[in-house]
Amino acid sequence: MHSRSEIRLAPRSGAGLGSAGSQPATFLRARIGVLAALLLAAAFPSLAQKKPPAKPINLNTATLEQLEQLPGIGPVTAQDILDFRKKSGPFRSVNDLLAVRRITKARLEKLKPYITVGPATPPPAKKPSS
Repeated sequence: MHSRSEIRLAPRSGAGLGSAGSQPATFLRARIGVLAALLLAAAFPSLAQKKPPAKPINLNTATLEQLEQLPGIGPVTAQDILDFRKKSGPFRSVNDLLAVRRITKARLEKLKPYITVGPATPPPAKKPSS
């Protein structure tokens, strides 16, 4: 069995990779930071600023993809909205969103310009006139 002093991975003196004044270590840390930021941006595109929908989205007919277009709504919250709608029935007011997990009053205020509540079934497609 080894004692604690025998299992050292780095020297205790200031001569290690992270020692003060070590330019290669500082450069390496900066590169790792930039790489981490790029990986996060690639892994979580919802963190990037997204363009809000051109017209309000009907909460009673919206798909997961449509809900994800809303500012501040990612895939998890979008699914929560769909699950709530399935369990509780159609929304009667946009304020009903406050009953959904992760929807706060502040978030609802930011969403209001982009959401609406309409009939639970989409209007029938218009037939082309002949």
